Amino acid sequence: MTTRTDSSTDFTPVDQDLYAAAFQLLDPDPTPEPAAPALPAAPAQVPLPVAVPVRLTGPVEKTLTDALTFLDIHGWARGTLIHPEGARCSIGALRAAAGARNSAYCDAGNLLLDEAQRQHGTKWQSIPSWNDSHSGAQVRSVWEAAIRRAHHLNI
Repeated sequence: MTTRTDSSTDFTPVDQDLYAAAFQLLDPDPTPEPAAPALPAAPAQVPLPVAVPVRLTGPVEKTLTDALTFLDIHGWARGTLIHPEGARCSIGALRAAAGARNSAYCDAGNLLLDEAQRQHGTKWQSIPSWNDSHSGAQVRSVWEAAIRRAHHLNI
């Protein structure tokens, strides 16, 4: 089969500008084809802030902590409520921290004496007698244990 390719054919090439103008007349405001629906984006994995539980210090824990701080600042004494230079025994530090003989003062004293009896025996019936019969390190150990118990009991 033979194909004729000479220029004597009746074939006229398409004018592209004319072609575009014809389509413009047919559809003056073409609407673009809708895009494929976008897939929803995966939610960002933003870590939520962790709320730290709020724990208020109970009045007994505060009284014990303040009293031990008082002893650390002013010194610890034996045989006297208040030493002339400002040091205090355990009961004197409790009174200074509590400010009054209120329920926190009474409960802190009871907890301190209970801890002293746990560590040093039940023969101690008062804070002053226990305080005067032990070393500073032994007294401090009881204070710290009493503060931990008050914290644990949330009192």
